[in-house]
Amino acid sequence: MPYDVEKPDEQWRAELSPSEYAVLRQAATEPAFTGEYTDTRTEGVYSCRACGAELFTSTTKFESHCGWPSFYDPKDTGAVELVEDRSHGMVRTEVRCARCGSHLGHVFEGEGYATPTDQRYCINSISLTLQPAEG
Repeated sequence: MPYDVEKPDEQWRAELSPSEYAVLRQAATEPAFTGEYTDTRTEGVYSCRACGAELFTSTTKFESHCGWPSFYDPKDTGAVELVEDRSHGMVRTEVRCARCGSHLGHVFEGEGYATPTDQRYCINSISLTLQPAEG
């Protein structure tokens, strides 16, 4: 599937730090409880660190105590792309930025969190940039 933002691998490597590249372009996962947004309560919009697309808002962020920022819904229905992930001997649903295809994390359903969607978008902090709300 073509993305609105496509760059050669060398350009991604030049624009992202090695850690950002590993998560965003190679689907790595940052260690639990180490990301800068895990416990953030700042109001604002979370964008893709690779291309700047708006992905999630602080209004859908919730405490899941899983070690990564969790959201119950993307900002817009077309903001993220969901892809079946059969790596690591399990079946999961990968969450990618719909604009550039960068790996963000995974989405889980039916875990019993008291959220409107019963979904947990478990997203790597390093794949996001928080733009605080003006106030």
